[in-house]
Amino acid sequence: MNNSPTSEGERLLHGFMAEVHATAPTDIPALVNKYAGLLGLRRVEIYIVDLQQQCLSPLSGEAPLRVDASLAGSAFRSLALRVETTDTETLVAWLPLVDGVERLGVIGVQADALDRTALERCRSLASVLAMAITSKRAFSDRFVQRARTETMTLPAEMVRALLPPRAVGEERALSTAVLEPAYELGGDAFDHSLTESTLHAVILDAMGHNLASGMTSALAMAGCRSARRKGSGLRELVKTVDDVLAEWLPDQFCTGIAAQLDMSSGILSWINCGHPPPLLIRNNRVLDNALARPSEPPMGTPGVIGEAERVLHEVPLEPGDRVLLYTDGVTEARMADGSQFGLNRFTTSVIRATAAGEPASEALRQLIHNIREYQHDRLSDDATIMMLEWRPGPPSA
Repeated sequence: MNNSPTSEGERLLHGFMAEVHATAPTDIPALVNKYAGLLGLRRVEIYIVDLQQQCLSPLSGEAPLRVDASLAGSAFRSLALRVETTDTETLVAWLPLVDGVERLGVIGVQADALDRTALERCRSLASVLAMAITSKRAFSDRFVQRARTETMTLPAEMVRALLPPRAVGEERALSTAVLEPAYELGGDAFDHSLTESTLHAVILDAMGHNLASGMTSALAMAGCRSARRKGSGLRELVKTVDDVLAEWLPDQFCTGIAAQLDMSSGILSWINCGHPPPLLIRNNRVLDNALARPSEPPMGTPGVIGEAERVLHEVPLEPGDRVLLYTDGVTEARMADGSQFGLNRFTTSVIRATAAGEPASEALRQLIHNIREYQHDRLSDDATIMMLEWRPGPPSA
């Protein structure tokens, strides 16, 4: 019988995996610390990133940590291990909590020593915790509350309940999105999903900024998902949204872009329904008008439903290309002097956020924060940004 420290550690980690899925969300911190002690670690603290990705809130209720001003935040931003020593000479390993490509937060693991075996155990704990948090947050308010720093309006609550994770992806492609103002959303929404071969993405901007706007976005998103899950193409998807809005909310409409990225070939297909054109970022530069095409009428617009087919656009991407979709709340927001934020300031912020070679999710986080800073954290309209990245591996020999 093998009683080596490695085999004992594996047995304990298997026990943790078996227990964590049956444990109530409120009891997870106690459970993880029970197993941490058995694994030779001192203490584990779980931190959840807030909606605006500005702070990391511990489940213990202690003071949050700033994403941009802490070692824990550095681990979150870089998706890499960070280690520090406390005043009592205890080591603290900070590891990101990541489910797939979505960044959930970090864990801080205290230990007297951090050798290779200890770090492997820390990474295993982080991996299991990320999956457990993702599976439990859908029915537990505990994780939702720790991710909020303000009270949310009813329209925002409705739209947030329907949104997918901030980021989805695999080795060949990724989609990530952010929305502001985080707690006062009106009519903006996004959706993205993966199949074996295709990355699907939709960005929506419903007319107005009230509960009816949120209902419009929710209905349009449901129409998109229904069509997508039936295997419909982009034209059929947009027609589905046209039809459901005409039937259930005939006085409402929304602009939007429905897109598909073939993850093998890099072909990007999209239909633009009255929306700002996508931006193409290549080699950390925004290529002027690279994806500018005549747009179609907004979804659900009276008088166009049942008319000619929507125009589908296609363009081949190059490896490493990023495509940015955004709502007009980004460029039409007002500065302190009354002038519009504008496309030039927006593209400057895009270049600044991508030039450092950050992962797409981090580049987008920095981008939305740049925009908030330009406008002194006061956005008068919804501002949604979505970034698609095509990153195929090297060609086979």
